[in-house]
Amino acid sequence: MCGIVGYIGNRQAEPILMDCLSRLEYRGYDSSGIAVRENDHCNDINVYKNAVRVAELKEKSPHLNGTTGIAHTRWATHGPPSLLNAHPHLDCSGRFAVVHNGIITNYQELKQQLIAEGHDIISETDTEVIPHLIEKYYHGNLEKAVTQAIAVLKGSYAIVVLCKDEPKLVIAKMGSPMIIGISDCEKFIASDTPAIISYTDKVIYLEDGDVGVITENSVAITKNGEEIRREEKHVDMCKADIQKNGYAHYMIKEIHEQPRVIRDMIADNALLTTRLTISENVQSLSIIACGTSYHAGLIGEYVIEELLGIPTNVSFGSEVNHRRMIFPNEVIVITQSGETADVLTSMKTMQKAGVKLLAITNVPGSTASRISDRTIYTKAVLEVSAAATKSFIAQLISLYQLTLLHPFVDPKMREILAAELVSLPAKVEKLFDLEPQIMECAKYLNQCTDVYFIGRGINYPVALEGSLKLKEIAYVHAEGYAAGELKHGPLALLCAGVPVIAIAAQDSNYEAMLTSIKETNARGAFVIALADENDKTIEDSVDMVFKIPHTHYLLSPVLNTIALQLLAYYTAKLRGCPIDFPRNLAKSVTVE
Repeated sequence: MCGIVGYIGNRQAEPILMDCLSRLEYRGYDSSGIAVRENDHCNDINVYKNAVRVAELKEKSPHLNGTTGIAHTRWATHGPPSLLNAHPHLDCSGRFAVVHNGIITNYQELKQQLIAEGHDIISETDTEVIPHLIEKYYHGNLEKAVTQAIAVLKGSYAIVVLCKDEPKLVIAKMGSPMIIGISDCEKFIASDTPAIISYTDKVIYLEDGDVGVITENSVAITKNGEEIRREEKHVDMCKADIQKNGYAHYMIKEIHEQPRVIRDMIADNALLTTRLTISENVQSLSIIACGTSYHAGLIGEYVIEELLGIPTNVSFGSEVNHRRMIFPNEVIVITQSGETADVLTSMKTMQKAGVKLLAITNVPGSTASRISDRTIYTKAVLEVSAAATKSFIAQLISLYQLTLLHPFVDPKMREILAAELVSLPAKVEKLFDLEPQIMECAKYLNQCTDVYFIGRGINYPVALEGSLKLKEIAYVHAEGYAAGELKHGPLALLCAGVPVIAIAAQDSNYEAMLTSIKETNARGAFVIALADENDKTIEDSVDMVFKIPHTHYLLSPVLNTIALQLLAYYTAKLRGCPIDFPRNLAKSVTVE
Protein backbone atom coordinates (compact mmCIF):
# COMPACT_ATOMS: atom_id res chain seq x y z
CA MET A 1 0.00 0.00 0.00
CA CYS A 2 3.08 2.20 0.22
CA GLY A 3 4.90 3.60 -2.79
CA ILE A 4 8.50 2.82 -3.79
CA VAL A 5 10.73 4.49 -6.36
CA GLY A 6 14.40 4.12 -7.16
CA TYR A 7 16.74 5.68 -9.72
CA ILE A 8 20.25 5.04 -11.00
CA GLY A 9 21.63 6.86 -14.02
CA ASN A 10 23.53 9.88 -15.25
CA ARG A 11 21.20 12.59 -13.97
CA GLN A 12 20.65 14.05 -10.53
CA ALA A 13 18.46 11.55 -8.68
CA GLU A 14 16.63 13.85 -6.26
CA PRO A 15 14.31 15.74 -8.68
CA ILE A 16 13.50 12.53 -10.56
CA LEU A 17 12.70 10.64 -7.36
CA MET A 18 10.51 13.47 -6.07
CA ASP A 19 8.63 13.63 -9.35
CA CYS A 20 8.10 9.87 -9.45
CA LEU A 21 7.09 9.78 -5.81
CA SER A 22 4.38 12.39 -6.35
CA ARG A 23 2.81 10.01 -8.89
CA LEU A 24 2.49 7.33 -6.20
CA GLU A 25 0.76 9.27 -3.44
CA TYR A 26 -2.44 7.35 -4.07
CA ARG A 27 -0.57 4.34 -2.64
CA GLY A 28 0.29 6.01 0.65
CA TYR A 29 0.68 9.54 1.92
CA ASP A 30 1.04 9.75 5.70
CA SER A 31 4.83 10.14 5.49
CA SER A 32 7.58 10.19 2.89
CA GLY A 33 11.32 10.14 2.52
CA ILE A 34 14.30 10.04 0.18
CA ALA A 35 17.89 8.75 0.30
CA VAL A 36 20.61 9.65 -2.22
CA ARG A 37 24.14 8.27 -2.51
CA GLU A 38 26.62 11.12 -2.90
CA ASN A 39 28.87 11.22 -5.95
CA ASP A 40 32.14 12.04 -4.24
CA HIS A 41 35.04 10.34 -2.49
CA CYS A 42 33.04 9.36 0.62
CA ASN A 43 29.85 8.21 -1.15
CA ASP A 44 27.77 8.89 1.98
CA ILE A 45 24.04 8.22 1.93
CA ASN A 46 22.07 11.36 2.76
CA VAL A 47 18.49 10.89 3.97
CA TYR A 48 15.62 13.30 4.42
CA LYS A 49 12.24 12.03 5.67
CA ASN A 50 9.30 12.98 7.86
CA ALA A 51 5.59 12.48 8.49
CA VAL A 52 4.70 14.79 5.60
CA ARG A 53 3.20 14.61 2.14
CA VAL A 54 5.51 14.56 -0.88
CA ALA A 55 4.95 18.24 -1.74
CA GLU A 56 6.20 19.31 1.70
CA LEU A 57 9.08 16.84 1.53
CA LYS A 58 10.12 18.34 -1.79
CA GLU A 59 9.81 21.89 -0.46
CA LYS A 60 11.82 21.32 2.71
CA SER A 61 14.40 18.76 1.63
CA PRO A 62 17.96 20.04 1.33
CA HIS A 63 19.70 19.44 -1.97
CA LEU A 64 20.88 15.84 -2.06
CA ASN A 65 23.67 15.50 -4.60
CA GLY A 66 24.02 12.20 -6.41
CA THR A 67 22.80 10.08 -9.31
CA THR A 68 21.58 7.05 -7.36
CA GLY A 69 18.75 7.07 -4.84
CA ILE A 70 15.55 5.62 -3.42
CA ALA A 71 12.35 7.16 -2.08
CA HIS A 72 9.15 6.08 -0.40
CA THR A 73 5.67 7.27 0.50
CA ARG A 74 4.13 5.42 3.43
CA TRP A 75 0.76 4.07 4.49
CA ALA A 76 1.22 3.23 8.15
CA THR A 77 0.93 -0.36 9.34
CA HIS A 78 3.51 -0.78 12.13
CA GLY A 79 3.68 2.41 14.17
CA PRO A 80 1.97 5.76 13.54
CA PRO A 81 3.24 8.34 11.03
CA SER A 82 6.41 9.88 12.47
CA LEU A 83 9.95 10.89 11.57
CA LEU A 84 11.39 7.68 13.01
CA ASN A 85 8.85 5.41 11.30
CA ALA A 86 9.16 7.03 7.88
CA HIS A 87 11.23 5.29 5.19
CA PRO A 88 14.04 4.97 4.12
CA HIS A 89 15.44 3.05 7.09
CA LEU A 90 19.16 2.78 7.82
CA ASP A 91 21.38 0.32 9.64
CA CYS A 92 23.52 1.41 12.62
CA SER A 93 26.47 2.43 10.46
CA GLY A 94 24.49 4.36 7.86
CA ARG A 95 25.99 2.15 5.18
CA PHE A 96 22.66 0.75 3.94
CA ALA A 97 19.32 2.43 3.24
CA VAL A 98 16.16 0.42 2.56
CA VAL A 99 12.64 1.15 1.38
CA HIS A 100 10.04 -1.58 1.78
CA ASN A 101 6.45 -2.41 0.89
CA GLY A 102 4.66 -5.31 2.53
CA ILE A 103 4.65 -6.79 6.03
CA ILE A 104 7.36 -8.83 7.76
CA THR A 105 5.40 -11.14 10.02
CA ASN A 106 8.39 -12.39 12.04
CA TYR A 107 9.93 -8.96 12.62
CA GLN A 108 9.50 -9.07 16.39
CA GLU A 109 11.55 -12.25 16.64
CA LEU A 110 14.22 -10.84 14.30
CA LYS A 111 14.22 -7.53 16.16
CA GLN A 112 14.94 -9.20 19.49
CA GLN A 113 17.74 -11.25 17.94
CA LEU A 114 19.33 -8.18 16.39
CA ILE A 115 19.08 -6.14 19.60
CA ALA A 116 20.72 -9.01 21.49
CA GLU A 117 23.55 -8.87 18.92
CA GLY A 118 24.08 -5.15 19.58
CA HIS A 119 21.96 -3.51 16.86
CA ASP A 120 20.22 -0.26 17.82
CA ILE A 121 16.69 -0.39 16.39
CA ILE A 122 14.86 2.90 16.92
CA SER A 123 11.54 2.73 15.02
CA GLU A 124 8.29 0.81 15.55
CA THR A 125 8.29 -0.53 12.01
CA ASP A 126 8.76 -4.05 10.76
CA THR A 127 10.96 -2.65 7.97
CA GLU A 128 13.89 -1.55 10.10
CA VAL A 129 15.06 -5.12 10.72
CA ILE A 130 15.95 -5.40 7.00
CA PRO A 131 18.88 -2.95 6.84
CA HIS A 132 20.20 -4.38 10.11
CA LEU A 133 20.07 -7.91 8.68
CA ILE A 134 21.90 -6.70 5.56
CA GLU A 135 24.54 -5.07 7.78
CA LYS A 136 24.89 -8.37 9.66
CA TYR A 137 25.45 -10.39 6.51
CA TYR A 138 27.47 -7.87 4.48
CA HIS A 139 31.05 -8.85 3.64
CA GLY A 140 31.66 -6.78 0.53
CA ASN A 141 28.88 -8.23 -1.68
CA LEU A 142 25.54 -6.41 -1.47
CA GLU A 143 23.56 -8.93 -3.52
CA LYS A 144 24.73 -11.81 -1.35
CA ALA A 145 23.90 -9.91 1.85
CA VAL A 146 20.39 -9.06 0.61
CA THR A 147 19.83 -12.69 -0.44
CA GLN A 148 20.86 -13.91 3.02
CA ALA A 149 18.67 -11.28 4.70
CA ILE A 150 15.49 -12.12 2.78
CA ALA A 151 16.05 -15.81 3.44
CA VAL A 152 15.10 -15.25 7.09
CA LEU A 153 12.14 -12.95 6.40
CA LYS A 154 8.57 -14.20 6.62
CA GLY A 155 5.68 -12.31 5.09
CA SER A 156 5.65 -10.06 2.04
CA TYR A 157 8.12 -7.55 0.70
CA ALA A 158 9.26 -5.43 -2.18
CA ILE A 159 12.55 -3.83 -1.17
CA VAL A 160 15.16 -1.59 -2.74
CA VAL A 161 18.56 -1.37 -1.08
CA LEU A 162 21.10 1.42 -1.45
CA CYS A 163 24.70 0.90 -0.27
CA LYS A 164 27.31 3.64 0.19
CA ASP A 165 30.10 1.25 -0.88
CA GLU A 166 28.61 -0.07 -4.14
CA PRO A 167 27.25 1.98 -7.09
CA LYS A 168 24.15 -0.12 -7.66
CA LEU A 169 20.63 -0.84 -6.41
CA VAL A 170 19.65 -4.30 -5.21
CA ILE A 171 15.99 -5.20 -5.23
CA ALA A 172 13.93 -8.18 -4.08
CA LYS A 173 10.27 -9.13 -4.33
CA MET A 174 7.93 -11.51 -2.55
CA GLY A 175 4.19 -10.86 -2.55
CA SER A 176 4.34 -7.10 -3.22
CA PRO A 177 4.55 -5.61 -6.73
CA MET A 178 7.72 -4.14 -8.20
CA ILE A 179 8.79 -3.13 -11.70
CA ILE A 180 12.01 -2.01 -13.37
CA GLY A 181 11.85 0.82 -15.91
CA ILE A 182 14.38 0.57 -18.73
CA SER A 183 15.98 3.53 -20.51
CA ASP A 184 19.37 4.29 -22.03
CA CYS A 185 22.03 4.84 -19.35
CA GLU A 186 19.48 4.93 -16.55
CA LYS A 187 17.09 2.59 -14.74
CA PHE A 188 14.00 3.19 -12.64
CA ILE A 189 12.42 1.12 -9.88
CA ALA A 190 8.79 1.51 -8.85
CA SER A 191 5.94 -0.25 -7.11
CA ASP A 192 3.54 0.90 -9.83
CA THR A 193 3.82 2.00 -13.46
CA PRO A 194 2.42 5.58 -13.17
CA ALA A 195 5.47 6.58 -11.14
CA ILE A 196 7.83 6.24 -14.09
CA ILE A 197 5.65 6.63 -17.19
CA SER A 198 7.01 10.14 -17.81
CA TYR A 199 10.49 8.65 -18.18
CA THR A 200 10.06 5.31 -19.93
CA ASP A 201 7.39 3.00 -21.33
CA LYS A 202 9.58 -0.12 -21.20
CA VAL A 203 9.29 -2.16 -18.02
CA ILE A 204 10.19 -5.51 -16.52
CA TYR A 205 7.68 -7.07 -14.10
CA LEU A 206 9.40 -8.93 -11.29
CA GLU A 207 8.10 -12.27 -10.01
CA ASP A 208 8.07 -13.56 -6.45
CA GLY A 209 11.52 -14.73 -5.41
CA ASP A 210 13.35 -12.45 -7.83
CA VAL A 211 16.49 -10.61 -6.71
CA GLY A 212 17.82 -7.92 -9.04
CA VAL A 213 21.10 -6.04 -9.29
CA ILE A 214 20.58 -2.75 -11.12
CA THR A 215 23.20 -0.40 -12.54
CA GLU A 216 22.70 2.44 -15.01
CA ASN A 217 23.68 0.13 -17.87
CA SER A 218 22.53 -3.31 -16.75
CA VAL A 219 19.84 -5.40 -15.09
CA ALA A 220 20.70 -8.83 -13.68
CA ILE A 221 17.97 -10.94 -12.10
CA THR A 222 18.36 -14.19 -10.18
CA LYS A 223 15.89 -16.56 -8.58
CA ASN A 224 16.95 -19.27 -6.17
CA GLY A 225 20.54 -18.44 -7.09
CA GLU A 226 20.02 -19.01 -10.81
CA GLU A 227 20.26 -16.16 -13.32
CA ILE A 228 17.02 -15.69 -15.27
CA ARG A 229 15.71 -13.36 -17.93
CA ARG A 230 12.51 -11.36 -17.54
CA GLU A 231 11.01 -9.98 -20.74
CA GLU A 232 10.79 -6.23 -21.30
CA LYS A 233 7.23 -5.11 -21.96
CA HIS A 234 5.76 -1.95 -23.44
CA VAL A 235 3.35 -0.04 -21.20
CA ASP A 236 0.43 1.57 -23.01
CA MET A 237 -0.31 4.57 -20.79
CA CYS A 238 -0.80 8.20 -21.78
CA LYS A 239 0.92 10.90 -19.74
CA ALA A 240 -2.36 12.84 -19.79
CA ASP A 241 -3.91 10.08 -17.68
CA ILE A 242 -1.90 11.25 -14.68
CA GLN A 243 -2.99 14.90 -15.01
CA LYS A 244 -6.11 16.56 -13.55
CA ASN A 245 -6.85 18.32 -16.85
CA GLY A 246 -8.48 21.33 -15.20
CA TYR A 247 -10.57 19.47 -12.64
CA ALA A 248 -10.29 20.34 -8.95
CA HIS A 249 -9.68 16.72 -7.99
CA TYR A 250 -8.87 13.44 -9.67
CA MET A 251 -12.09 11.97 -8.26
CA ILE A 252 -14.43 14.34 -10.10
CA LYS A 253 -12.31 14.00 -13.26
CA GLU A 254 -12.59 10.25 -13.08
CA ILE A 255 -16.34 10.39 -12.43
CA HIS A 256 -16.71 12.46 -15.59
CA GLU A 257 -14.57 10.01 -17.56
CA GLN A 258 -17.12 7.24 -17.07
CA PRO A 259 -19.08 7.77 -20.32
CA ARG A 260 -15.79 7.36 -22.18
CA VAL A 261 -14.93 4.24 -20.20
CA ILE A 262 -18.26 2.64 -21.08
CA ARG A 263 -17.94 3.60 -24.76
CA ASP A 264 -14.42 2.18 -24.94
CA MET A 265 -15.47 -1.09 -23.37
CA ILE A 266 -18.48 -1.50 -25.63
CA ALA A 267 -16.49 -0.55 -28.74
CA ASP A 268 -13.77 -3.01 -27.80
CA ASN A 269 -16.27 -5.79 -27.36
CA ALA A 270 -18.91 -4.86 -29.95
CA LEU A 271 -21.01 -7.01 -27.56
CA LEU A 272 -21.55 -9.80 -30.03
CA THR A 273 -17.96 -10.56 -30.98
CA THR A 274 -15.92 -13.42 -29.56
CA ARG A 275 -14.76 -12.61 -26.04
CA LEU A 276 -14.31 -14.30 -22.69
CA THR A 277 -17.42 -15.58 -20.97
CA ILE A 278 -18.34 -18.08 -18.28
CA SER A 279 -17.71 -21.68 -19.26
CA GLU A 280 -20.79 -23.49 -20.58
CA ASN A 281 -20.41 -26.45 -18.24
CA VAL A 282 -20.26 -24.41 -15.01
CA GLN A 283 -22.91 -25.51 -12.49
CA SER A 284 -22.10 -22.88 -9.86
CA LEU A 285 -19.82 -19.88 -9.52
CA SER A 286 -17.89 -18.02 -6.85
CA ILE A 287 -16.82 -14.39 -7.06
CA ILE A 288 -13.93 -13.23 -4.86
CA ALA A 289 -13.21 -9.53 -4.26
CA CYS A 290 -12.62 -6.85 -1.61
CA GLY A 291 -14.02 -3.39 -0.91
CA THR A 292 -15.70 -1.66 -3.85
CA SER A 293 -14.88 -4.63 -6.10
CA TYR A 294 -16.88 -6.81 -3.70
CA HIS A 295 -19.92 -4.62 -4.33
CA ALA A 296 -19.41 -5.04 -8.06
CA GLY A 297 -19.35 -8.79 -7.44
CA LEU A 298 -22.68 -8.61 -5.57
CA ILE A 299 -24.27 -6.89 -8.56
CA GLY A 300 -22.68 -9.50 -10.82
CA GLU A 301 -24.30 -12.20 -8.68
CA TYR A 302 -27.75 -10.78 -9.42
CA VAL A 303 -27.03 -10.46 -13.14
CA ILE A 304 -25.59 -13.97 -13.53
CA GLU A 305 -28.38 -15.64 -11.59
CA GLU A 306 -31.08 -13.62 -13.38
CA LEU A 307 -29.80 -14.21 -16.92
CA LEU A 308 -28.08 -17.59 -16.65
CA GLY A 309 -29.68 -19.28 -13.66
CA ILE A 310 -26.23 -20.25 -12.33
CA PRO A 311 -26.04 -20.23 -8.50
CA THR A 312 -23.40 -17.65 -7.58
CA ASN A 313 -21.71 -16.89 -4.28
CA VAL A 314 -19.73 -13.72 -3.51
CA SER A 315 -17.04 -13.75 -0.81
CA PHE A 316 -14.54 -11.28 0.60
CA GLY A 317 -10.99 -12.19 -0.31
CA SER A 318 -9.99 -11.45 3.29
CA GLU A 319 -12.45 -14.08 4.56
CA VAL A 320 -11.59 -16.77 2.02
CA ASN A 321 -8.09 -17.00 3.43
CA HIS A 322 -9.27 -17.70 6.96
CA ARG A 323 -11.95 -20.34 6.53
CA ARG A 324 -12.46 -23.68 4.86
CA MET A 325 -14.29 -23.17 1.59
CA ILE A 326 -15.45 -25.54 -1.11
CA PHE A 327 -14.92 -23.84 -4.46
CA PRO A 328 -16.64 -24.61 -7.75
CA ASN A 329 -14.35 -25.44 -10.66
CA GLU A 330 -14.45 -21.83 -11.91
CA VAL A 331 -14.04 -18.64 -9.90
CA ILE A 332 -14.20 -14.97 -10.94
CA VAL A 333 -11.82 -12.65 -9.09
CA ILE A 334 -12.24 -8.88 -9.24
CA THR A 335 -9.40 -6.51 -8.32
CA GLN A 336 -8.88 -3.02 -9.71
CA SER A 337 -5.12 -2.99 -9.20
CA GLY A 338 -4.52 -6.69 -9.73
CA GLU A 339 -2.37 -6.50 -6.59
CA THR A 340 -4.96 -6.77 -3.79
CA ALA A 341 -3.14 -8.95 -1.28
CA ASP A 342 -6.16 -10.79 0.14
CA VAL A 343 -7.41 -11.62 -3.35
CA LEU A 344 -3.99 -12.78 -4.54
CA THR A 345 -3.58 -15.08 -1.55
CA SER A 346 -6.97 -16.67 -2.21
CA MET A 347 -6.12 -16.98 -5.92
CA LYS A 348 -2.94 -18.90 -5.11
CA THR A 349 -4.89 -21.21 -2.78
CA MET A 350 -7.49 -21.90 -5.46
CA GLN A 351 -4.86 -22.34 -8.15
CA LYS A 352 -3.23 -25.10 -6.10
CA ALA A 353 -6.66 -26.76 -5.78
CA GLY A 354 -7.04 -26.83 -9.56
CA VAL A 355 -9.71 -24.11 -9.74
CA LYS A 356 -9.92 -22.21 -13.04
CA LEU A 357 -9.53 -18.49 -12.41
CA LEU A 358 -10.99 -15.65 -14.45
CA ALA A 359 -9.69 -12.24 -13.36
CA ILE A 360 -11.32 -8.86 -13.95
CA THR A 361 -8.66 -6.19 -13.46
CA ASN A 362 -7.67 -2.75 -14.69
CA VAL A 363 -3.90 -3.30 -14.86
CA PRO A 364 -2.21 -5.33 -17.60
CA GLY A 365 0.79 -7.21 -16.29
CA SER A 366 -0.49 -7.16 -12.72
CA THR A 367 0.00 -10.19 -10.48
CA ALA A 368 -3.66 -11.19 -10.72
CA SER A 369 -3.44 -11.24 -14.51
CA ARG A 370 -0.36 -13.44 -14.36
CA ILE A 371 -1.88 -15.92 -11.88
CA SER A 372 -5.28 -16.26 -13.56
CA ASP A 373 -6.07 -18.63 -16.41
CA ARG A 374 -8.05 -15.93 -18.23
CA THR A 375 -8.19 -12.17 -17.77
CA ILE A 376 -10.65 -9.45 -18.71
CA TYR A 377 -8.98 -6.03 -18.74
CA THR A 378 -11.32 -3.16 -18.02
CA LYS A 379 -10.89 0.06 -19.99
CA ALA A 380 -10.83 2.45 -17.05
CA VAL A 381 -7.17 3.40 -17.70
CA LEU A 382 -5.27 4.82 -14.70
CA GLU A 383 -7.40 5.72 -11.69
CA VAL A 384 -5.52 8.06 -9.35
CA SER A 385 -8.06 9.03 -6.69
CA ALA A 386 -7.95 6.58 -3.81
CA ALA A 387 -11.73 6.11 -3.96
CA ALA A 388 -12.79 3.82 -6.80
CA THR A 389 -15.25 5.36 -9.27
CA LYS A 390 -14.63 4.64 -12.94
CA SER A 391 -12.93 1.34 -12.14
CA PHE A 392 -16.11 0.17 -10.37
CA ILE A 393 -18.29 1.07 -13.34
CA ALA A 394 -15.81 -0.67 -15.66
CA GLN A 395 -16.06 -3.79 -13.51
CA LEU A 396 -19.85 -3.71 -13.81
CA ILE A 397 -19.68 -3.39 -17.59
CA SER A 398 -17.26 -6.33 -17.68
CA LEU A 399 -19.69 -8.44 -15.65
CA TYR A 400 -22.59 -7.50 -17.92
CA GLN A 401 -20.55 -8.39 -21.00
CA LEU A 402 -19.25 -11.59 -19.45
CA THR A 403 -22.83 -12.69 -18.83
CA LEU A 404 -24.46 -11.46 -22.04
CA LEU A 405 -21.93 -13.30 -24.19
CA HIS A 406 -22.86 -16.63 -22.65
CA PRO A 407 -24.72 -18.83 -25.18
CA PHE A 408 -27.46 -19.64 -22.66
CA VAL A 409 -28.70 -16.04 -22.43
CA ASP A 410 -32.13 -15.54 -23.99
CA PRO A 411 -31.43 -13.92 -27.40
CA LYS A 412 -34.19 -11.35 -26.99
CA MET A 413 -32.88 -10.29 -23.58
CA ARG A 414 -29.35 -10.09 -25.00
CA GLU A 415 -30.59 -7.79 -27.75
CA ILE A 416 -32.46 -5.55 -25.29
CA LEU A 417 -29.55 -5.21 -22.87
CA ALA A 418 -27.01 -4.78 -25.67
CA ALA A 419 -29.01 -1.81 -26.97
CA GLU A 420 -29.30 -0.39 -23.47
CA LEU A 421 -25.55 -0.69 -22.93
CA VAL A 422 -24.94 1.25 -26.14
CA SER A 423 -27.21 4.04 -24.91
CA LEU A 424 -25.72 4.09 -21.40
CA PRO A 425 -22.89 6.65 -22.00
CA ALA A 426 -25.36 9.26 -23.19
CA LYS A 427 -27.54 8.60 -20.15
CA VAL A 428 -24.56 9.05 -17.83
CA GLU A 429 -23.87 12.40 -19.50
CA LYS A 430 -27.52 13.34 -18.98
CA LEU A 431 -27.15 12.35 -15.33
CA PHE A 432 -24.44 14.99 -14.94
CA ASP A 433 -27.18 17.61 -15.43
CA LEU A 434 -28.27 16.72 -11.89
CA GLU A 435 -25.03 18.02 -10.37
CA PRO A 436 -26.49 21.37 -9.18
CA GLN A 437 -29.30 19.48 -7.44
CA ILE A 438 -26.82 17.01 -5.95
CA MET A 439 -24.75 19.93 -4.64
CA GLU A 440 -27.83 21.23 -2.81
CA CYS A 441 -28.40 17.82 -1.26
CA ALA A 442 -24.74 17.75 -0.20
CA LYS A 443 -25.38 20.92 1.81
CA TYR A 444 -27.93 19.00 3.86
CA LEU A 445 -25.65 16.00 4.37
CA ASN A 446 -22.85 18.35 5.39
CA GLN A 447 -24.81 19.10 8.58
CA CYS A 448 -25.39 15.44 9.44
CA THR A 449 -23.44 12.94 11.48
CA ASP A 450 -25.26 9.81 10.26
CA VAL A 451 -26.63 8.79 6.86
CA TYR A 452 -28.45 5.59 5.91
CA PHE A 453 -28.63 4.11 2.41
CA ILE A 454 -31.29 1.54 1.53
CA GLY A 455 -31.92 -0.54 -1.57
CA ARG A 456 -33.52 -3.79 -2.65
CA GLY A 457 -32.55 -6.50 -5.10
CA ILE A 458 -29.84 -5.51 -7.54
CA ASN A 459 -29.66 -2.03 -5.99
CA TYR A 460 -28.92 -3.26 -2.47
CA PRO A 461 -25.18 -3.43 -3.34
CA VAL A 462 -25.50 0.14 -4.64
CA ALA A 463 -26.63 1.18 -1.15
CA LEU A 464 -23.53 -0.49 0.26
CA GLU A 465 -21.28 1.24 -2.27
CA GLY A 466 -22.94 4.64 -1.72
CA SER A 467 -22.42 4.40 2.03
CA LEU A 468 -18.82 3.31 1.54
CA LYS A 469 -18.04 6.31 -0.66
CA LEU A 470 -19.52 8.76 1.86
CA LYS A 471 -17.48 7.18 4.66
CA GLU A 472 -14.26 7.05 2.65
CA ILE A 473 -14.34 10.53 1.19
CA ALA A 474 -16.49 12.75 3.43
CA TYR A 475 -15.80 11.04 6.79
CA VAL A 476 -19.54 10.84 7.51
CA HIS A 477 -20.81 7.80 9.38
CA ALA A 478 -22.92 5.97 6.80
CA GLU A 479 -24.57 2.55 6.66
CA GLY A 480 -26.01 0.61 3.76
CA TYR A 481 -28.92 -1.75 4.34
CA ALA A 482 -31.19 -4.05 2.45
CA ALA A 483 -34.39 -2.03 2.83
CA GLY A 484 -36.36 -4.98 4.16
CA GLU A 485 -33.93 -5.27 7.08
CA LEU A 486 -34.76 -1.84 8.50
CA LYS A 487 -37.47 -3.32 10.70
CA HIS A 488 -35.00 -5.81 12.15
CA GLY A 489 -33.06 -3.26 14.18
CA PRO A 490 -31.86 -0.22 12.21
CA LEU A 491 -35.16 1.66 12.64
CA ALA A 492 -34.12 2.14 16.28
CA LEU A 493 -31.46 4.55 15.02
CA LEU A 494 -33.80 6.77 13.00
CA CYS A 495 -35.12 10.04 14.36
CA ALA A 496 -36.26 13.39 13.03
CA GLY A 497 -34.05 14.82 10.30
CA VAL A 498 -31.74 11.82 9.88
CA PRO A 499 -31.14 11.40 6.12
CA VAL A 500 -32.15 8.14 4.46
CA ILE A 501 -31.09 7.74 0.83
CA ALA A 502 -33.48 5.33 -0.86
CA ILE A 503 -32.74 3.75 -4.24
CA ALA A 504 -36.18 3.24 -5.74
CA ALA A 505 -35.63 1.63 -9.13
CA GLN A 506 -38.68 0.69 -11.20
CA ASP A 507 -38.40 -3.06 -10.87
CA SER A 508 -40.26 -5.84 -9.09
CA ASN A 509 -39.10 -4.43 -5.74
CA TYR A 510 -40.62 -0.97 -6.26
CA GLU A 511 -43.78 -1.39 -4.15
CA ALA A 512 -41.82 -3.00 -1.33
CA MET A 513 -39.35 -0.13 -1.53
CA LEU A 514 -42.15 2.39 -1.10
CA THR A 515 -43.24 0.51 2.03
CA SER A 516 -39.72 0.80 3.44
CA ILE A 517 -39.70 4.52 2.65
CA LYS A 518 -42.96 4.98 4.55
CA GLU A 519 -41.43 3.19 7.53
CA THR A 520 -38.65 5.77 7.59
CA ASN A 521 -41.16 8.60 7.11
CA ALA A 522 -42.99 7.46 10.23
CA ARG A 523 -39.78 8.00 12.24
CA GLY A 524 -39.28 11.53 10.89
CA ALA A 525 -36.35 10.72 8.62
CA PHE A 526 -35.39 13.07 5.80
CA VAL A 527 -35.80 10.83 2.75
CA ILE A 528 -33.76 11.42 -0.42
CA ALA A 529 -34.79 9.14 -3.28
CA LEU A 530 -33.06 8.06 -6.45
CA ALA A 531 -35.94 7.28 -8.79
CA ASP A 532 -36.55 6.62 -12.46
CA GLU A 533 -37.24 9.76 -14.49
CA ASN A 534 -40.62 8.26 -15.46
CA ASP A 535 -41.69 7.78 -11.84
CA LYS A 536 -44.65 10.14 -11.26
CA THR A 537 -45.56 9.14 -7.70
CA ILE A 538 -42.35 9.07 -5.67
CA GLU A 539 -42.45 12.79 -4.81
CA ASP A 540 -45.43 12.22 -2.51
CA SER A 541 -43.37 9.94 -0.28
CA VAL A 542 -39.98 11.66 -0.02
CA ASP A 543 -38.40 15.02 0.86
CA MET A 544 -36.04 15.19 -2.12
CA VAL A 545 -35.74 13.16 -5.31
CA PHE A 546 -33.13 12.77 -8.04
CA LYS A 547 -34.75 11.71 -11.30
CA ILE A 548 -32.32 9.22 -12.83
CA PRO A 549 -32.38 8.64 -16.63
CA HIS A 550 -34.43 5.56 -17.48
CA THR A 551 -32.68 2.31 -18.32
CA HIS A 552 -33.35 -1.41 -17.94
CA TYR A 553 -33.51 -2.31 -14.25
CA LEU A 554 -30.53 -4.67 -14.55
CA LEU A 555 -28.40 -1.70 -15.67
CA SER A 556 -29.84 0.75 -13.12
CA PRO A 557 -26.91 0.19 -10.68
CA VAL A 558 -24.59 2.01 -13.12
CA LEU A 559 -26.56 5.26 -13.11
CA ASN A 560 -27.55 5.07 -9.44
CA THR A 561 -23.96 4.49 -8.36
CA ILE A 562 -22.66 7.47 -10.35
CA ALA A 563 -25.27 9.72 -8.72
CA LEU A 564 -24.06 8.57 -5.30
CA GLN A 565 -20.42 9.08 -6.30
CA LEU A 566 -21.26 12.70 -7.06
CA LEU A 567 -23.11 13.06 -3.77
CA ALA A 568 -20.12 11.76 -1.82
CA TYR A 569 -17.75 14.02 -3.77
CA TYR A 570 -19.71 17.25 -3.22
CA THR A 571 -20.33 16.46 0.44
CA ALA A 572 -16.61 15.88 0.96
CA LYS A 573 -15.81 19.11 -0.90
CA LEU A 574 -18.10 21.11 1.39
CA ARG A 575 -16.47 19.52 4.42
CA GLY A 576 -13.00 20.45 3.19
CA CYS A 577 -11.79 16.85 3.05
CA PRO A 578 -8.66 15.74 1.14
CA ILE A 579 -10.77 14.03 -1.49
CA ASP A 580 -8.15 12.24 -3.55
CA PHE A 581 -6.09 11.17 -0.54
CA PRO A 582 -8.49 10.41 2.33
CA ARG A 583 -7.03 9.40 5.66
CA ASN A 584 -6.25 5.76 6.29
CA LEU A 585 -7.15 4.81 2.73
CA ALA A 586 -4.77 3.63 0.01
CA LYS A 587 -5.41 2.82 -3.62
CA SER A 588 -3.68 -0.51 -3.86
CA VAL A 589 -4.07 -2.73 -0.79
CA THR A 590 -0.95 -4.86 -0.96
CA VAL A 591 -0.96 -6.11 2.64
CA GLU A 592 -3.31 -8.58 4.30
